[in-house]
Amino acid sequence: MRIATVNRTTKETDISVTINLDGTGISEISTGIGFFDHMLEGFSRHGFFDLKCHVKGDLHVDGHHTVEDTGIVLGQAMAKSWGDKKGIRRYGSFILPMDDALALCAVDLCGRPYLNFACDFQAERVGGLDTELVREFFYAVSYSAGMNLHLKMLDGQNTHHMIEAMFKAFAKALDMAVSPEPRVTDVLSTKGSL
Repeated sequence: MRIATVNRTTKETDISVTINLDGTGISEISTGIGFFDHMLEGFSRHGFFDLKCHVKGDLHVDGHHTVEDTGIVLGQAMAKSWGDKKGIRRYGSFILPMDDALALCAVDLCGRPYLNFACDFQAERVGGLDTELVREFFYAVSYSAGMNLHLKMLDGQNTHHMIEAMFKAFAKALDMAVSPEPRVTDVLSTKGSL
C-alpha cells in the first residue's frame, strides 16, 4: 500500500500528516480551524484517501502559518506516498458541482510545480478560515508535491460551497492521477522518468 508519514516542527507549527493513497476515505483531522478540518475531511472522503492530519499552530497570530504549513506537509507526504510514479495515470481532472458552485480541477504529477488558481471569493471568512488562505494552501501543496495544479471556479456565489467544491474536485482529480494504469509499466513520460 502507498502510505507515507511526514512530521514537521517549526517555531510556528507542529504538524504530522499520514496519507494512504489506497484507502477508503477515513480521516482523523485536527488543525484548530473547524472549517479547514471540514475541507480536509471532504478531501479525504471524496478522494478515498485515508488521512491523519494533526496540527498545532500559532492561531493566536492568525491562521496563515497553520494552513500554509499544512499544505507543505501534506504535499510532502503525497510525493513520498506515490514514490517514483511507476504505473499510475499521472493526469487527472474533474468538474464538480455543489449547489450554486461549479469547480474545475486538473492535475499533472509531472514533478514540476505550478499553480493556476482562478477564483474570487465574496466573503473574507468562512467559519474560522480566512478565504485568502485557500490559495495559499493549494500553492503549498502543489509546490511541495511537485504537481501542476489548475483550479478554476466556473460558477458560484456562496463562498462555503465554492471552497468545498474546490477541495472535492481536487480530491477526485488527484484520485484519478494516482490510480494504477495497467497499460503503463514504467512512468507515463517519453523521458522515462518524472
